[in-house]
Amino acid sequence: MGLTDIQTRIATAATACGRDPGDVTLIAVSKKQPDARVAAVLDEGHRSFGENRVQEADGKWPGFRDTYGACDLHLIGPLQTNKTRAAMELFDAIHVLDRPKLATTIARLAQEMGKCPDLFVQVNTGEEDQKAGVMPADADAFVTTCRDLDLPIRGLMCIPPVDEEPALHFALLAKIAERNGLTGLSMGMSGDFETAVRLGATHVRVGSAIFGERP
Repeated sequence: MGLTDIQTRIATAATACGRDPGDVTLIAVSKKQPDARVAAVLDEGHRSFGENRVQEADGKWPGFRDTYGACDLHLIGPLQTNKTRAAMELFDAIHVLDRPKLATTIARLAQEMGKCPDLFVQVNTGEEDQKAGVMPADADAFVTTCRDLDLPIRGLMCIPPVDEEPALHFALLAKIAERNGLTGLSMGMSGDFETAVRLGATHVRVGSAIFGERP
């Protein structure tokens, strides 16, 4: 499929619902992809990428940044508290803020470092036991807690259950964001990003449709 096709489909979906395609950031999910594939997408001029693990990202992105210049790097996988400092040094945005201990750790480190990545609160819209994220009923209170810590909450993120209609979860996330005055919606992946765009996504996370299946 490739980068250009995904960009075109995002633009078409946005235009169809009266949105500016420029309001949607395509995060190319480069986790576990060979360096050559990532370099090929960089060569096409794309500069927003997503990684699941701090250690993996730290092993390749300093080099890519030396070669290609500034790149926006988004952490989209679970963050262990003991990896928080490294994540804050490496990533421009963290999409997986999901518990009070992580929030207080980020707030403390932000004071020490004098900077903080953009933050998205992960909401477990499907209320799945095996999945990270705050429960929908707890999301408002958690956003308030984060704001009380002066954290730069950009928006919300979700990963819908694989066997349910994603539009229902995207709509729920948008509703929670709206009542909390948040404009960022990190939602939509390779199989459903066009639906996410129609329902207000500002960030879509697409991997295999750009890079191909991981080896």
